[in-house]
Parts: sequence; C-alpha cells; structure tokens
Amino acid sequence: MFFKYVRSPISFYQMIGRGTRIDLVTGKLMFRVYDYTGATDLFGLGFVTPPPSSGGEGPPPPYAPTVILDGFDVQVTEAGRFVVVQEDGQARPIAVEEYKSRLATRLIAEAPALEEFRRRWTQPEERRALLDRLVHSGYASSVLQMLEEMNDYDLYDVLADLGFGLSPRTRSDRALAFGYKHEDWLRGLPEPTAAAIRAIVSQFEKGGTDGLENPKIFQTPEVKKAGGLAALQAGGKPAELLRETKIRMFSA
Repeated sequence: MFFKYVRSPISFYQMIGRGTRIDLVTGKLMFRVYDYTGATDLFGLGFVTPPPSSGGEGPPPPYAPTVILDGFDVQVTEAGRFVVVQEDGQARPIAVEEYKSRLATRLIAEAPALEEFRRRWTQPEERRALLDRLVHSGYASSVLQMLEEMNDYDLYDVLADLGFGLSPRTRSDRALAFGYKHEDWLRGLPEPTAAAIRAIVSQFEKGGTDGLENPKIFQTPEVKKAGGLAALQAGGKPAELLRETKIRMFSA
C-alpha cells in the first residue's frame, strides 16, 4: 500500500518484487497493490542512475505533500483495476479484462470443451495438474475469484463461466440443484447410502470441490451422523459412488 511518494523506478520495482514471489506451499499466489500516491506510474520506466553532482547544489526538489487522513479531504483518482504479471523478467500491470482474456485462452488450450473440463475437474490429480499449469503460466483462478467477488462459488463455476460461458451457481445453489435433479438416482440407492451422499454433498456447500475430497470427510459430524463409510458401502464401492456424486454435482 503506497502512502508515500516514490520517485525511483528501482526502489519501486524492489517493493513490487517482494509481492510477486509465488509460494505454492503456503498458497501465496497473489497480492494486491493499493496506490494512493501515483507510484504505479513508475511501471515501465527505465532504471537511470543520476550523473554525479558538479559541486554546486541545485534547487531542492519540489515538495510532495504528505497524504493526511483524519480530518482532511483525500483525493484518490480511480485509475482502474490491474493485475501485476511477470513479462520478460519484469513486473507489469495489465487490466483485469486483459487478465481474464489471457486466463480464458490458457484454460481453453488446456481443456478445449466444457465436457473435457468437467471430466478433468472430477479427477483430483488431473484437476490439480490443470490448476498448477495455470498458476505456472502466470494466471491463477483464485485471483479471478477474488477480482470477480465470487467467493461463494466453487472454482469450477468461476472457470466454467470464464472459459465456456456456463451460468455460474453458488456452492449452495449447486448443492440444492443436485438434490432435486438427481432425486431419482438417490431413491434408487439404499436409504443409508442416499443419506450419506446427501451429507457428503453438504460438505461441498461448505468447502467446494476440496470439501468433497477431504480425506477426513467420513469423520465430519454430518457424514458420521448419516452412517459414514459403512452407509456408503451399503450401496457399492465408495470410490465409485463418490466419483458419480461429483459427476452429477457438476452437471447439476
């Protein structure tokens, strides 16, 4: 957050550079820049070292007023929203719409059709590989989720909307749609199995796809109350039932 005036492109890039470091272990994939002093105007300027002084001191640099908050008017010029990306070894801001366009292009290159994207999304290893490739190419779906204020949506809906024009559903709406669209399938299963699947779907409402694939999902209170793993086994192989549940979830 820039509340101070920065005139040196070198100093500015050093500050921005600290934020651009990705750390997959901790999930640090993005950062925001809040600019109240026009510091981001230094993007793209060359690194120029001033010549040595000739001995005489020139006039002092123009005074840059301090940003004061309490009790004073503060004018903030809205220059738009930008995402900082790495290009040719340098950080460069691009407009949000351009970022979305690039991410969509990259996504479609990975999964050309919605059906292919949905298939890969239901396979944990393939989904993680897809998301990792997007991140390593410089475009993270979590950044888009934040920019579009879609925290109530699973990343599946965020990306399906961007790349394939699918009308996005919130996690709660998708869980609700699963219940009524696949009621016949659930009724065809043993009652304990259907109850366990409904409880598992409730974990999607809370945590999205990761909630469905939580290794400790059978220890969650809702699933335990519904009978847990034993209830799921009453209807067949748990792994196949979980996969079928995910396929139906994302087609709801």
